[in-house]
Amino acid sequence: MQNSDDIAAKLRHALRVMELPVLVSYEDIKKQYRKLSKKYHPDFNPKEDKMQALNEAYALLKHYIFHYRFSFSDEEIKKQFPESGYGTKFRF
Repeated sequence: MQNSDDIAAKLRHALRVMELPVLVSYEDIKKQYRKLSKKYHPDFNPKEDKMQALNEAYALLKHYIFHYRFSFSDEEIKKQFPESGYGTKFRF
């Protein structure tokens, strides 16, 4: 099992790959993924080799957001992130 520092480092790296801030919603992640996937897709930009890193970053962020949402109640998320509006944004 990985410790929380390793997981946090991986999540921060995924945010850097996707060019996202630390406080982010799933909708923001999805929009950014679509934007960057169009930009770095091999069919449109064969010189760039960032698509695999982008896919891995998106999968990691998506996994942890859904794990977090279903592991805690809305009240717990609201207490931890009062500014985000019922747990719609996550701080990695």
